[in-house]
Amino acid sequence: MGKKLSVTPLSDRVIVKPAPAEEKTAGGIIIPDTAKEKPQRGTVVAAGPGKKDEPVTVKVGDTVLYGKYAGTEIQIEGDDFLIMRESDILAIV
Repeated sequence: MGKKLSVTPLSDRVIVKPAPAEEKTAGGIIIPDTAKEKPQRGTVVAAGPGKKDEPVTVKVGDTVLYGKYAGTEIQIEGDDFLIMRESDILAIV
């Protein structure tokens, strides 16, 4: 991630840049905008310090999987991001 964000998440929250939605299926069929699934994978661009006795385990640059409806969509400097609790992250890929 080239530039530093002007937003710092608090506590156990992380900011994730979602991966772009798939444009084609494995068989080469083009998916229209109305049928695209929300991505469930993204890259951590900022992480808070964690709670008092529980430091955050994900690091900036980690690729993570999260639930379909996890997090809150936000826009920072014209880019779309998700802000979510670390507990909403299912796995580090």
